[in-house]
Amino acid sequence: MKEAIDALAAIEDDETCAKAISVILEDWPGLHAQLRSMRQDRVKRLKDSGLTWKRIGSLLGRKGVTAARAQQIATGQRGEINRPVRKTSEVSPPGD
Repeated sequence: MKEAIDALAAIEDDETCAKAISVILEDWPGLHAQLRSMRQDRVKRLKDSGLTWKRIGSLLGRKGVTAARAQQIATGQRGEINRPVRKTSEVSPPGD
């Protein structure tokens, strides 16, 4: 991912760069969902191979996640329960 962002930053033409970034951002929700699904499948396979939830959790992310979170990932649960809901009034209108 870092390499892709660095490649975008290296585009010298501002219009080309801004357009490329916009396309990626437009596609991001679908890509994000695809990545979550891929991770869920792999976590299930790790569990099926005999690894413990604790071990699987230690493999995920830079610092790992808890065993409970690893199990939630396998079932497709998202970590949004404690996220504050953003109010529409908090979003700046275009052009600001």
